[in-house]
Formats: sequence, C-alpha cells, structure tokens
Amino acid sequence: MSNRKTLAAVSVCAGIGLHSGKRVRMVLKPASPGTGIHFVRTDLTGDNRIAARIANVTTVRLGTTIANEAGASVATVEHLMSALAGLGVDDAVVEIDGPETPAMDGSAAPFVELIRQAGLKESAAPLRVMRILKPVSIEMQGRTATFLPSIKPAIDVEISFPHPTVGRQRYAFDISDQIFSEDVAAARTFGFRKDVEAMHAAGLALGGSMDNAVVIDDGGIANPEGLRFADEFARHKALDALGDLSLAGAPIFGRYFAHQPGHALNVAAVRALMADTSAWRMVSYADADEALEAASVDG
Repeated sequence: MSNRKTLAAVSVCAGIGLHSGKRVRMVLKPASPGTGIHFVRTDLTGDNRIAARIANVTTVRLGTTIANEAGASVATVEHLMSALAGLGVDDAVVEIDGPETPAMDGSAAPFVELIRQAGLKESAAPLRVMRILKPVSIEMQGRTATFLPSIKPAIDVEISFPHPTVGRQRYAFDISDQIFSEDVAAARTFGFRKDVEAMHAAGLALGGSMDNAVVIDDGGIANPEGLRFADEFARHKALDALGDLSLAGAPIFGRYFAHQPGHALNVAAVRALMADTSAWRMVSYADADEALEAASVDG
C-alpha cells in the first residue's frame, strides 16, 4: 500500500441503474499516477469528465451523485467507489454511457470481481494519506459522525430502525482488501416495500427489484434467498460510508464512527473534516504512524 495503484487492464460490465432504471455500460480503465478516480460520460459531448471528489457532490438522497461545472453527472457512485477504495485502487478512469452506475446485485461484490479481473498495478509514486490528528464531529438531526485518530483506518457504524427485522445493529471493520472483500462487499442495499410507491413518484428506485436490493415488508425479508449476513443492513451502511469517504480524494487514516449514517451525514462529515485543516495532515503512507505519534506528543 505504500505506492499508488491503478488497474492492470480494462474491465467491463453492464446493468441497469437502481434509481434511473436505465441500462448502462461501464468500463474501468487504468490511469496514470495522481489521476485519482474520474468518471467520463461517453454518451455526452463537451465537458463530460467528472472527478470523484467531495466538492463535486450534488445530491445525497438515497445515493451519492457527483457532477462537474458543465452539468455532466453520475449518480449512485458509492458502491463502485467503495470497491475501489476497499481494494486500494487510487487511480482509474470510469467510462459510463448513462447517468447512473449499474446496480448489479445491490452490493459492491460485482465491482470487486471486476477489479480482480483487471488486476492491480503498483506505480513508483508514493501513496499519500490523510492522517487524522484530532477528533472532528458533526451532528445532523440526531445523527452523529466522528473522525478519530487511529493506528488503522477503520469504519464503525451503528443503525437503529423501528422495524423488528432490522432493529439495532452495529458493525465495524479495519479497512483492508481482504476484510472488505470477504466481509463487507457482498452486503446489499435495502429498502422497505411501504416506501416504494413514494420513491417511484419521486423518480427514484425505478430500476429496483429483489435482484438488486433487500426488500423488507410486514412479514420480514421478502427476498426468497434471505440475508447474506445476519447484520447485512449495518454492513451495507459501512460499505456506503467507505464509498462516500473515498471522495476525500485520499485514504483517510483514522476511525470513522457514525450513528444512523446516510449519504448526507457521510458527505457532511468529510466536508467538515476537510474544512478543519488542523485535524489532519497529508503524509506518505510510510510516514502515517510517525505523524500520529508526533500529534500525540504535541497534544
């Protein structure tokens, strides 16, 4: 992890967007060191390139949408971004011929497989990370999020829903390619059947089905296959959080704890962190531990 990584080859997939219901084709391509993650809307002319950065987030309702100044946008980027971050892909170009990433099965697992198929290539450019030096917290309508100094980058989420099928769940994981691939990536997005009509009226979840989401109704889990994990709901919230946090543009070396997280909270937390420049330091991956030790001594 000490140097920046990109894809070793091209990888392709296709599917329908969860909210748009439109079929799209997506191509993951290698990129030069320092590029970061960029989306390219191949169905648009003119300025069709969108950097996957927090400054470009425009919508956070049931998904994270990014757009450039020309108005080109890509919706629901969080699952793909989570897979790229979870496997340590720092530089890549994502070509897409529609307005939203394909939902696939509602998790990040298909994107992990795409990245595995392409393979990873390490460059000679050192990887720089955001080392958290002191706590940064925000609160939004009873939901809270905090970045904390930590030896390892980690995500810790807690959710509580009145529906007995979900209830109260907590899930935490140290961010590594193995843990993400085995324990987090397969957790699917979820929704309540009672909300479907309202979402459709708002132009959302038009491509949603039990093929790409866990559906919860009065009887419990509607999907015939059931859950992949007993705490799949919390794991998916952790998956979403990693994808949203990756929009900082560099790995965040610290612990992110969120109570009742959603895209709005995750994005607001990253913005609050980046605004407090005394709370973090950009360092090379190799120097991340030394930066934390120095901050502890200074504190």
